[in-house]
Amino acid sequence: MAAPSTAAADKRRVILDAAMRVFARQGFHTCRVSDIADEAGVAYGLVYHYFSSKDEILDTLFLERWNVMLAAIAEADRTQRSPREKLRAIAGFIVDSYRYEPELMKVIVVEVTRAANTFGRTHLAKIREAYEQIGGIVARAQADGSFREEITPEFAALAFYGSIEQVLTRWIFDRDPVDDEELQGVKTMIVETICRGLERDAALSPPAAAASSD
Repeated sequence: MAAPSTAAADKRRVILDAAMRVFARQGFHTCRVSDIADEAGVAYGLVYHYFSSKDEILDTLFLERWNVMLAAIAEADRTQRSPREKLRAIAGFIVDSYRYEPELMKVIVVEVTRAANTFGRTHLAKIREAYEQIGGIVARAQADGSFREEITPEFAALAFYGSIEQVLTRWIFDRDPVDDEELQGVKTMIVETICRGLERDAALSPPAAAASSD
């Protein structure tokens, strides 16, 4: 009895992967369900057997990847690493996602997270979950004195993720391929840019003992 469900799951995956390629190549709004069927090598009606519309296909692609990213952020936060190392792990995960799945990341960035349309609004709460998780890392670092308190966690999270997304957007629309050196360098530059603005300057911060003696 398990074979049919496995076969169905495999066919569903084939359709999703084909849709990802079509969305990345043609754009979500300009492609048709028949384009997805052709790309997947399946009958037109079979697409509708698994999905009610191409909107549902896009929703599925986004939620699959976004939930994986939320889990990666949570995993980084659970470690005993410093706030800087946690943010580097998150930046590394997102950059590597583009490295290994550039078409999928193009679809997510262009058609959902940067889209001021139905998809962007529909998934706004889900998108904000990532900002809230990153903001939580910043807030706890502020509470223990690692980060300055002048910058709100909300703004820091927006600046951090926004920096990554801007870089991904440039790569998406740049015809030149991105080499490993640039991919690795971006991880460091983003974290350095954000963390140097957040971290306390030890030379300007009075020692705890001196502060308590006043």
